[in-house]
Amino acid sequence: MPQFLHQRPLHNPLSVRDQLSPRSSANSHRHIPIFFNRTGLLALLSLLLILGFFFPWARTSSVFSPSESSSSSSLSKWRRYTLPEAASFVAKNGTIIVCAVSHPWLPFLNNWLISVSRQKHQDKVLVIAEDYATLFKVNGRWPGHAVLVPPAPDSQTAHDFGSQGFFNFTSRRPRHLLQILELGYNVMYNDVDMVWLGDPFAYLEGSHDVYFMDDMAEIKPLDHSHDLPPPGKKGRPYVCSCMIFLRPTNGAKLVMKKWIEELQAQPWSKAMKASDQPAFNWALNKTAGQVDLYLLPQAAFPTGGLYFTNKTWVEETKGKHIIIHNNYIRGFDNKMKRFRDYGLWLVDNHANESPLGKL
Repeated sequence: MPQFLHQRPLHNPLSVRDQLSPRSSANSHRHIPIFFNRTGLLALLSLLLILGFFFPWARTSSVFSPSESSSSSSLSKWRRYTLPEAASFVAKNGTIIVCAVSHPWLPFLNNWLISVSRQKHQDKVLVIAEDYATLFKVNGRWPGHAVLVPPAPDSQTAHDFGSQGFFNFTSRRPRHLLQILELGYNVMYNDVDMVWLGDPFAYLEGSHDVYFMDDMAEIKPLDHSHDLPPPGKKGRPYVCSCMIFLRPTNGAKLVMKKWIEELQAQPWSKAMKASDQPAFNWALNKTAGQVDLYLLPQAAFPTGGLYFTNKTWVEETKGKHIIIHNNYIRGFDNKMKRFRDYGLWLVDNHANESPLGKL
């Protein structure tokens, strides 16, 4: 601001009078313009100060106006924004919470963010945007908390589980997570069709490499084993890739690399409508002897196939639920309706609790 307040120096009234002719000098007190007397000078100085004060603020306010977020320079900045830069910005105590979102799923992102905010962990959230509309929308509302890792897939529709679009979308996940691990951060991944009812970090006991939740609806005893579940009929376990916590260890990196390999070996086809989850389970199964794995407690992290279908179990484990996953159901509208039916659709009445506000 000082540079804007700088004004051209005022002429000294004495120097002006000295430049007048003798005749003019003799009559100077009668004919001198009013702005050269004491009152006029004070008024002029006051006017200059007022102009110098308001004009810089008008200029500064335009720099931070709401339109800035949609300006071409701002959009270009977010296009250049990298995952290392974003990770460094959001990480708290060496930990990042990651989700991957395309534009049609922004309402679910907002719903999830409200629940995360209630546990005071929203500041460490990084949204991996799967299209530029999401990147610009999130960073326009919450600067720095979204990044796009190119190339961006075609994600303008809400892809259903099992579709090629869903596979293309989710198969990028292990690469993102591996890159964050290589940067040295702990990382928690969540699908956005989840709701936090408590703080999951309290359940990350010990210093294991990889933490995950079971995807089976079969009831386990409350004191069940935390080892990787045994393989099912298809020769692999049924662990959910929806909620994963990883420490930046060689073991966790090995699982991510193996996950990437399994996805490459099992590409999507019309005959084999794969998702990323079987590949994740194969990766866990094939590295189990080399990696320290930890199965999270079922009562705290139930699959949707248990929580939304077994009222007796829900009542018996009341107060123990930490993260609820809205799976075992397909379709954007169906998921939203089920959340509403169970009082877990928070955006209708609590959008102000989200860092994004009401979308």
